[in-house]
Amino acid sequence: MTMYWFQNRYLFSFFIFAAAIVVSQGVDLWLGSTIAVLLILQLSIVIIAFQCNSRMAYIVAILEALSFNFFFTTPRHSLQMFHLDDSINLVVFLVVAFTTSQLAERYRRQQDELKQAQLRNQILLSVSHDLRTPLAGIIGNLTTLKEYLFLLSDKEKYQLLDSATIESHRLHQYIENLLQATKLQHGAMVVRKSQESLINILNNVIDRFDILSELIVVTVEGAIDSVSVSRSLIEQAFFNVLDNALRYSPKGSFVEVVVRQETGFVVVDIHNDGQSPNAGESELMFKLFYSGDKTKNADSGSGLGLAVAKGVITAHEGSIECIEVKKGCLIRICLPLGS
Repeated sequence: MTMYWFQNRYLFSFFIFAAAIVVSQGVDLWLGSTIAVLLILQLSIVIIAFQCNSRMAYIVAILEALSFNFFFTTPRHSLQMFHLDDSINLVVFLVVAFTTSQLAERYRRQQDELKQAQLRNQILLSVSHDLRTPLAGIIGNLTTLKEYLFLLSDKEKYQLLDSATIESHRLHQYIENLLQATKLQHGAMVVRKSQESLINILNNVIDRFDILSELIVVTVEGAIDSVSVSRSLIEQAFFNVLDNALRYSPKGSFVEVVVRQETGFVVVDIHNDGQSPNAGESELMFKLFYSGDKTKNADSGSGLGLAVAKGVITAHEGSIECIEVKKGCLIRICLPLGS
């Protein structure tokens, strides 16, 4: 991922550099103004400094300074300068370019710090609710069991233990999503892939829903090849999507999962019979800490699940999106086939 981003920044910088030189050639032919040329070149430095980094901007600034000397000063097509004004203009260009790059780098750091501060505030607000709720359930059930141990029937004891266990699993899932969301925000998610059967992964995920697993119906259309994935991360992504589908389903209704293979991809459609999201919600539901307002059969949670699922699927070079259907909500996940 890092190499891919580096290559993208390199190509972007090269494109802006080439475009600036071409436009400057036109301006030079039209106006014959070296000042106008330097302003265009300076603008390209600003764009690169904001979109890439200061180091890339420094490199392009030097290349543009050489290009200015070679193409736009007398004598043309040489690295000599006969006019003092051109030399002064070039020095000023480099000073402004380097200063602009530094300011852009500082601005980008400040924006990153602001985003991190906002994320921390959102996490604190989320934790105050989503950790407290299952913890209160666990403490309440275990306290009741301890105080009335000899007065409760075996059935009531098992009910309290089951309730505490369910809340423990809920708490564990929330903490896992919180950790993955933090890793995604910091770009620290590590994906160690291996060849896996997506059907086996789905079956394992469905088993984790205990009684609710009976409400999940899986249909496999044809043979499905293995996929190259991180099993633990993909299991978490599918669990989050299925958990969301169950939460937004009418009580007792089924969630349909259809798995099929297309050219180069395995496609998994997860459909429930809840209310259909509008166009805006279809995009927002994958945003961190977004939680819809529609009626659900369980606590809405913090809005981490689908955001983490999208981050995991994207890290596997796949895609996840909400598909418009006449009734309910359809989430489509596409994962590339293993080589």
